[in-house]
Amino acid sequence: MDRQHLMEVFVAVAETESFSGAARRLNLSAASVTRAIATLETNLQVKLLNRTTRSVRVTDAGHIYLAAVRRILDDIYAVNETLAGARTKPSGKLSVTAPVEFGKMFINPVIVEYLELYSEMEVSALFLDRVVNLQEEGVDVGIRIGELPDSNVKAALVGEVRKVVCASTEYLANHGEPKKPADLTQHLIVSSNSVTPTVDWKFRQDSGLTSVRVNPRLSVSSVESAIGAVSSGFGITRLLSYQVAPYIASGKIKYLLTEYEPLPLPIHVLHLEGRYASAKVRTFVDLAVAKLRTSSLYLF
Repeated sequence: MDRQHLMEVFVAVAETESFSGAARRLNLSAASVTRAIATLETNLQVKLLNRTTRSVRVTDAGHIYLAAVRRILDDIYAVNETLAGARTKPSGKLSVTAPVEFGKMFINPVIVEYLELYSEMEVSALFLDRVVNLQEEGVDVGIRIGELPDSNVKAALVGEVRKVVCASTEYLANHGEPKKPADLTQHLIVSSNSVTPTVDWKFRQDSGLTSVRVNPRLSVSSVESAIGAVSSGFGITRLLSYQVAPYIASGKIKYLLTEYEPLPLPIHVLHLEGRYASAKVRTFVDLAVAKLRTSSLYLF
């Protein structure tokens, strides 16, 4: 086995914390991964991984080796791609994921422009209102709303959105406007499960966060359904600001309790590749970041 292959197997095991996960990522057999790690540890005369029946953890020596190996592999990939022209001529297939409404409003236009720029590319868009694990699900680029956990993903901040309470002007004319979070218990509530999965809605006050337990008259699985109900004059809902921005602009729906809103949520463009990302990932990320940063994402 060549040394680069051994290093690539070690990085895959360390990042997936699994021999089987590394095998799937590299399209190898589990036995081949096991042999590669055994060979590497024998060659180095040091234990890189602690293995139990339930988990694989990198040792202290393994962490030192992992950091060095990542730098070495980055340099190797950069040289190879530069010589092959891969960093300037993207081709092949790219998979992109984003939340449903965000994908429709902001990522679809980016994808269309990207495909117009690069005739040898194909894009698969996966728009879902759940967190997609790029590594486990084999997705190249993701757009994530919310705080990011510590991980090995590369992230570029492109904007932020607010979690807003809103209702139609028609509803407010008939039922009055809540002045403080506790008033919501006296109103008809529409819950969008993808945005507010619990009945405890959190708000910011001088003393910190406070929670109000609402009793939804209507719970829906999609943002579109919640907006439809509220815009027709039924109830108050909580959504992300970009989701209702067109209705706010038209005057049909109004923000409520803005002074009690939690802190805005960041929006990141994510990918798993290093500083020398493949041409297809690098060019898409560069375009997406540029387009999203010049949009009104900081203004919602």
